[in-house]
Amino acid sequence: MFDKLEDLLIRFEEVLSELGEPGVADNQERFQKLMREQSELQPIVDTYKEYKENQQTIQDSVSMLEEESDEEMREMLKEELSDAKRRVGELENELKILLLPKDPNDSKNVIVEIRAGAGGDEAALFAAEIYRMYVKYAESRRWKTEMLSLNENGIGGFKEVTFMIQGQGAYSRLKYESGVHRVQRVPETESGGRIHTSTITVAIMPEAEEIDFHLDLNDCKFDVFRASGNGGQCVNTTDSAVRLTHIPTGIVISCQDEKSQLKNKDKALKVLRSRLYEMELQKQHDAEAEARRSQVGTGDRSEKIRTYNFPQGRVTDHRIKLTLHRLEGTLNGDLDEVIDSLIAADQAAKLSNLQNE
Repeated sequence: MFDKLEDLLIRFEEVLSELGEPGVADNQERFQKLMREQSELQPIVDTYKEYKENQQTIQDSVSMLEEESDEEMREMLKEELSDAKRRVGELENELKILLLPKDPNDSKNVIVEIRAGAGGDEAALFAAEIYRMYVKYAESRRWKTEMLSLNENGIGGFKEVTFMIQGQGAYSRLKYESGVHRVQRVPETESGGRIHTSTITVAIMPEAEEIDFHLDLNDCKFDVFRASGNGGQCVNTTDSAVRLTHIPTGIVISCQDEKSQLKNKDKALKVLRSRLYEMELQKQHDAEAEARRSQVGTGDRSEKIRTYNFPQGRVTDHRIKLTLHRLEGTLNGDLDEVIDSLIAADQAAKLSNLQNE
């Protein structure tokens, strides 16, 4: 591990040197690549430098204790030695986590698909609430959201919604949200006061770029039609809506939010490319079954991951057996405690897997 850390330290200095060269920003592609590498190496280098400082403190304290006779000074040195030893243990663990293999998609934007499942109108209303939860979470992290397609049920619920979240590290934090989300509550339409259980599915897909996935447009069929629903006269009186069919897979995507047919076509292609890329990633996950088992569920849409129980005001994540009694805060976008716990559990599982190899 320490040989690798020394190599990374040397590489970090090389990157800083290259960034300091005159005219480096003239080549934007190279400049951005170096900036990204610096950003990825910085936390590892900072932690390793602190580790080395504490190791030096241990050596110095031990050396000074051998020569020091003043009891008060000896107590101070012992305390300093104890603190440095404790910190070295913590930093070693932090370095192991920082050196875990990175998911190449972690820095990407995400495309989120939410679909109403079992429960009819109640599931659609819950889908709309979960959509708002992710939008509020994105706002709290200063990420941008962009609606891609929406199918409403007429009473404020969403049968299906697809949107993009743009921001540094969006996929690294949201990838654990894929799966079945379950709600337990008394619907407003229920006169008997009985608790109903409804479900929705959430799919989190990394935004696929051309270099990630090549899409053959000959496999795509485009149809245009007049948009329906809310949108104003320009949207509803022109054939601006686009229906994209991917012939090999049968995937159909409709986009009608924009007044421009071209913009709707671009959005549909963006969703299709990411969906096909996610299918490729899923194949890789399935092929690496052992590695998959070491992860906290990421990507399986059929896995029941979380329950939102309104009568008890609780949220339970079933994968890590975490229960929080603050449902309202969670639905208002306060997701960090859940996501941080999922990341920690995933890292612990991967560390355990490495040690057992």
